[in-house]
Amino acid sequence: MKRMGGFFDQIVLAMAGRRSPWGGSSGGGDDGEGGGDSPPDGGGDASGSGSTGGSGDGSGGGTPPRGPRNPWLPGSGEEGPRRSASIEDLFRARGPEGPRRRTGGPGGPNFRFPERPGGGSWFPLIIGAAVAVWLAIGMVHQVGPKEQGIVTTLGKYSRTLQPGLNFTLPWPIEEVEVEPVSTIRSFRIPDSGQREKLILTGDQNLVDLSYLIRWNIKDLKQFKFQLAEPEETVREVAEAAMRASVAEQTLDQIFSGAGRAEIEQQVRNRMQAILDAYRAGIAVQGVEIDKTDPPERVVEAFKDVSAAQQDADADINRARAWAQQILAQAQGEATAFDKVYAEYRLAPEVTRRRMYYETMERILGKTNKTVIEAPGVTPYLPLPEIQRRAKDTEGK
Repeated sequence: MKRMGGFFDQIVLAMAGRRSPWGGSSGGGDDGEGGGDSPPDGGGDASGSGSTGGSGDGSGGGTPPRGPRNPWLPGSGEEGPRRSASIEDLFRARGPEGPRRRTGGPGGPNFRFPERPGGGSWFPLIIGAAVAVWLAIGMVHQVGPKEQGIVTTLGKYSRTLQPGLNFTLPWPIEEVEVEPVSTIRSFRIPDSGQREKLILTGDQNLVDLSYLIRWNIKDLKQFKFQLAEPEETVREVAEAAMRASVAEQTLDQIFSGAGRAEIEQQVRNRMQAILDAYRAGIAVQGVEIDKTDPPERVVEAFKDVSAAQQDADADINRARAWAQQILAQAQGEATAFDKVYAEYRLAPEVTRRRMYYETMERILGKTNKTVIEAPGVTPYLPLPEIQRRAKDTEGK
């Protein structure tokens, strides 16, 4: 038990960082010599002169003890009994850097701001530098070549900043919001979350359209303060203009290239007129139709109809070509007959004889001929047959 008590005293002394308050060594033995096991009986010198004996009998004749005085005895210049030291006092007065230095009285901060060489404080200079940086950041604004800035004074529109270096009052008096006005913005209808966008045509058919809208800001003040949601407004205006333009065209016109170009131009003009009426400060740069397909549910039937239509168009084209060929041939023959008739009117007999000879030449030139003269029959030498046989022989 005594050994355990000595071990506990060593732990307390190690935590306190000092020797025994009763004068014993921190490394005292187990036999309790030197008064390390029990406090003195109060017979020591209460004057604080440090001559209290180590034996605890109050005689004062022995060697002065090492370490601080008894904490329960009043110190030098103190009135009344001293209070006992608590564990909080021990840890508060001791740290990794030693006893804390107090400034500004007991309980004051443990940090002292460094002083300038002249003895003044750095604090005003630091405050002034922070204010200067704050003013520089809040008053100087660099606007890019494709940007403009909106200045609001206490929340109300003040002016528009042009590209370059601009100066304003610091926040919160004036606020600046910079927007890219020359950058072309775009969005696609329908977006990735929608599968199809069905629109009714002028001939009561449905078509699935996909198109791209390109726009930019032409008046930043109107864009910021006229409409609550300008980008959503542009999307809704584009859909309304596209439906109105498609309703004026047939399905075949929409599928053709010329019809799509006409629809794109109509949609752009209608969008710009509506946005100008809204004073939106937006310029529509272009409309591009990407896809014109039939609805997904009838796409197979539409393919069959398209194939049949293509076959019909092919037959019609062939018939038209044959008709044009026959018409051209008839017109050529009529022209030739007119020329012959003109010659016939000038010399009828000569013309009749020439026509007879040309006709006989055209007919008899393709047949074998046999000439018989009356009253006797003279055999005709078959020169064409001989020539034909000679050619056949040479070809073999």
